[in-house]
Amino acid sequence: MEKRDLIVRCIRTFNDFPTKGIPFKDIFPILKNPQALTAVIDLFEEYVRNTHPQVDLIVGLDARGFLFGPLLAQRLGIGFAPIRKKGKLPGPTISVSYSLEYAKAEAEMQEDAVSAGQKVLIIDDLLATGGTLQAAYELVKQQQAEVLACLVVVELKYLNGADKLKTTTVFSLVQY
Repeated sequence: MEKRDLIVRCIRTFNDFPTKGIPFKDIFPILKNPQALTAVIDLFEEYVRNTHPQVDLIVGLDARGFLFGPLLAQRLGIGFAPIRKKGKLPGPTISVSYSLEYAKAEAEMQEDAVSAGQKVLIIDDLLATGGTLQAAYELVKQQQAEVLACLVVVELKYLNGADKLKTTTVFSLVQY
């Protein structure tokens, strides 16, 4: 079976979560299936090695970007840095506010998480309206680092989230 097909088979939809009208794409079954999780990391690794072999750092978004980001970083032999919800990181931080499809939020990263001039990939589980990835992009750019691309397992194309990230590439494994 093709790797993408295995991944698609593991994604399920919960309607009206977390609020009415939202069709939530649940990626957690991927984590229960070792072959599916390996397929996700294999496909991300193949993309990065073929497209961005000069990457220095993976930045992952709270919380599901933490599931895939460290695994990919380890495969690539590079570091991983988290972006978290406001108030969850110790020490000096920088932050940015953003909108989700169903709420407002604030994201932050430690001031020393990314160095000026580093080539960075941002990873998360899902791209919907683009608010979270755009916030991560802005945080990385504030550190004078270069965002090479944003990687997601699932992209909800009908919400046009990639439009908010026109200045960078979005690579998604599965699109709806």
